[in-house]
Amino acid sequence: MKCQKHLFQLDKNHHYLNGAFLSPLLKTVEQAGIDGVKMKNRPWEVTPDHFFKDSERVRSLFAELVHAETPESVAILPSVSYGMGIVSKNLPVKKGGNIVVAGDQFPSNVYPWMRYCKENRCDIKSVEAPKEFENRAKVWNERIIEAIDGETVLVALANVHWTDGTLFDLEKIGEVARSRDAWFVIDGTQSVGALPFDVQKVQPDALICAGYKWLMGPYGTALGYFGEKLRDGTPLEEGWIVRKNSRDFAALVDYEEEYESGARRFDVGQRSNFINMPMMAKALEQILEWGPANIQEYCREISEEAIQKLRKQGFRIEDEKWRGAHLFGIHLPEEIQPEQVHKKLSENNIHVSVRGKAVRVSLNVYNTREDVERLSEVLI
Repeated sequence: MKCQKHLFQLDKNHHYLNGAFLSPLLKTVEQAGIDGVKMKNRPWEVTPDHFFKDSERVRSLFAELVHAETPESVAILPSVSYGMGIVSKNLPVKKGGNIVVAGDQFPSNVYPWMRYCKENRCDIKSVEAPKEFENRAKVWNERIIEAIDGETVLVALANVHWTDGTLFDLEKIGEVARSRDAWFVIDGTQSVGALPFDVQKVQPDALICAGYKWLMGPYGTALGYFGEKLRDGTPLEEGWIVRKNSRDFAALVDYEEEYESGARRFDVGQRSNFINMPMMAKALEQILEWGPANIQEYCREISEEAIQKLRKQGFRIEDEKWRGAHLFGIHLPEEIQPEQVHKKLSENNIHVSVRGKAVRVSLNVYNTREDVERLSEVLI
């Protein structure tokens, strides 16, 4: 795969290695948004079909991306917290149980479980990362599995940890969760789109992904896959468009008890957003054309040489087996202060995130080998 920077509006004087914070817009996605804004100038051209066409297209594309059997398992959401709220609302009550999460997990995949535990007298088992760097990811995975027991109600994780890209073995962890009759929920925000994900293999009860990072879509849209346990669940809100026969605008006051089929019942109100939906569709089409496996390989190729150089200078980076190629942490030597590093990188127009004692590097197809080499030069 070749560099795709020409498809973006990126300044050549900046090294943007921070896609885990916010992705840049593809030119095609930008144009779709502009077209969506302009459509509001001609409201007489908007038909009932416009409320359904783009959202169904997005649903189908996301289902294809995560290998869902049917688009009916996909819901259109406004955020990860909204999707996790749906899970929390439908999670069976188990007084005195526990919920297992990874230490320093992103708040959207923690706060819903804090409330659930408070309301149901449960405990959150937060499995912290090992302090020793050697075999860190392997040991962390093992400790998460050990934390799952007969009282576990839910295991809530990400595919990769948002601070440094540590990879969690979701297939193995999910298998253990199911053996304990616990639900299994994944925040795929920092992986889906750049790292292959197959819901048939992982078998999560829910997979929720924000759209503005690795899915390269607009802010304010998220997508969720919901498994069999949730298909007949209760939504967070009672929108008109998620009810049966909602396409017949003339009959909307013939109120329907039944929801639309599958996960559509969980769609957010105004899910038909005439700006965001065309943008999300264009972004997903491009990602599918590239292929997440190809994106991973490209990121690996442009970063491997710089990673070797950094390791020789005392910087610690997780073994390739236990991290994403698109997202990894550069753990700083003890004598180097994160604040100094951040300042030096900013002065050189190198855009990354500093999370604790690690520099979080997040690559994509718009990056070049020179971007990563420049980062390593400034760090060393």
